Amino acid sequence: MTDNQDTRSLTTLVSDLAQQVTTLLQTESRLLRAEMSEKLSKAGAGAVEVMGGVICLLAALMVLLQALVIALASAGLGAGWSSLLVGVVVAVLGVILLR
Repeated sequence: MTDNQDTRSLTTLVSDLAQQVTTLLQTESRLLRAEMSEKLSKAGAGAVEVMGGVICLLAALMVLLQALVIALASAGLGAGWSSLLVGVVVAVLGVILLR
């Protein structure tokens, strides 16, 4: 047989195992924190881009609605009635979309 057997005691083996498990858990914990930090950073950047897009689209919608009011007023409907009509239609669409 071989004389190359490990002669370490059971307490040494258990101690080494506990130390290695602790090191593994600490390493995995650091890796998890780093990955979560990276994901949150990317999500934050994405949220800023989405908010910028929403603001631009809202501004464009306001301009288009104002153009519709002007077009209706030019077509012969009074400015007040044009504004009222566009406002009511947009409000109804908003209520439908919220449902």
